[in-house]
Amino acid sequence: MGFLDNIKSALGGGGGRLDVAKTYQLDRHSFTGTMSKFRVGTKIGTRDRYGIKFIDQEKLDYFEDRFKGLNKPPEGEIAMKFDHPRIVKTLEYGQTTTGQQYILMEYLDGPGLDLVIRERNPDVIPHQLTLIRHMAQALMEVHSQGFIHRDVCPRNFICSKDLTGLKLIDFGLTLPDEPPYRMPGNRTGTPQYMAPEIVRRRQTDQRLDLFAFGVTAYRLLTFEHPWGSTDHSGTAALAHDTKPMIDIREHRPNLDPQLIKAVHKCLAVKVEERMDTFKRFLAGIGRITSADVK
Repeated sequence: MGFLDNIKSALGGGGGRLDVAKTYQLDRHSFTGTMSKFRVGTKIGTRDRYGIKFIDQEKLDYFEDRFKGLNKPPEGEIAMKFDHPRIVKTLEYGQTTTGQQYILMEYLDGPGLDLVIRERNPDVIPHQLTLIRHMAQALMEVHSQGFIHRDVCPRNFICSKDLTGLKLIDFGLTLPDEPPYRMPGNRTGTPQYMAPEIVRRRQTDQRLDLFAFGVTAYRLLTFEHPWGSTDHSGTAALAHDTKPMIDIREHRPNLDPQLIKAVHKCLAVKVEERMDTFKRFLAGIGRITSADVK
């Protein structure tokens, strides 16, 4: 029996359908994602805790209908390809005894980055540079495995309790970085973080993740949006190439110039002018030891 088989046997997956009620005690709270609901499950017998994502089949079918004939890998298969310290560990995926698709993952006991930003939590300020590096490292791994995440935003990062680290979660909109999946028209993602080429139905590539990452890093550093918008509808994304971005120095004038330059370059409207890889981004901020100039 191999390593993954041992995990599945220990967790109760066993290659068959998962009987959730007999295997886990689910926390009464649920969290709604783009195409799923997330629950915390305590394993009956061991009391170990896991994160369980239950897929909304109707939303999934609507999303995947546009990729008919492309043999698109399911989210669970994509998620299990990643074995990286900055990415949530996916343990198994399959169907429950009621026919619902699920993904089982490690339990992350910490706040979402979106909550940290919304609450303007001052405790995160000393760790902002580290968290930005962690986000870039996670996304560099996604790209190196041949995928485009397509929904980079604070909601999809979970911080450690002490806010000194984070992990990337959720691959519900992730697609292979291949020509058929880069075609214009796939306007999926979170509007406030969408690159202009998505909104304008143009060809896309991995650089759309760099743009969304830039918005996320800007928000982490300032607790504000680059375009000053509080609109969460699709209309918000129209400003990303029609309204000037607010220079990050207006919020944080003492930020390190190299960090400012790197974040601003991620937010370039024209794809050819944008930061092109996370490796290059990390190299650009490699010598920085603090977000603010001492």
